[in-house]
Amino acid sequence: MQYMIETIAVVHSPYKQKFGIARQPGLVSAAEVCIELNPQFSADSVRGLEHFDYIWVSFIFHGVIGEGWSQLVRPPRLGGKQKTGVFSTRSPHRPNHLGLSLLKLEKIECGKPVKIFCSGADLLDSTPVIDIKPYIPFAEAKPDAAAGFVNGKPEELDVIWANHINKTRLSVTEQNLISQSIAQDPRPAYQDIPDRIYVMNISKHEIKFKIQGKQAEIIDIVSLESDI
Repeated sequence: MQYMIETIAVVHSPYKQKFGIARQPGLVSAAEVCIELNPQFSADSVRGLEHFDYIWVSFIFHGVIGEGWSQLVRPPRLGGKQKTGVFSTRSPHRPNHLGLSLLKLEKIECGKPVKIFCSGADLLDSTPVIDIKPYIPFAEAKPDAAAGFVNGKPEELDVIWANHINKTRLSVTEQNLISQSIAQDPRPAYQDIPDRIYVMNISKHEIKFKIQGKQAEIIDIVSLESDI
């Protein structure tokens, strides 16, 4: 059977490319997004939502639709070498490319359009949203549940900034976003090339960094905005 699903909102995110996005929600607390509802949704559609701390956001992995999907995938948590079934992972390469993220609800602006602001996001800019639901702790929090091959949070990298970088031109939020994102080690699980320079676009900046062992060094930051 086939069903028609229409998007209800679009995400405005500091992550402008897939590389560098946290692999799970909540890992980068400084990753703040705005979910902008379509014009047909008024303040009535979010009445009462402000009383919840977290929301479930159902969305489409629009950035990988053209890459297809496979029944077996290689999760980063397994080193990118072992295969497991796609339905036992959160891989974006799924039959219907649907995603689900639990985000911290920060505030709601009931203007035209209605805007929902969240933190701890793992969403690409312009992500289409298909549904929003409140998180209910007593029904959905199962801290003692078996988690398969996912054993706790991934180990984070120690992030340092090269001495020549002028961090004062960045806001504290931008500094935290960059550091927290790189700390998640965005490299493919099988890749370990100490001399390689990685490039990540976050918000209005292009960040260049290297990773050696358990340490990442930010070596350059270039503004993507024209001064003209």
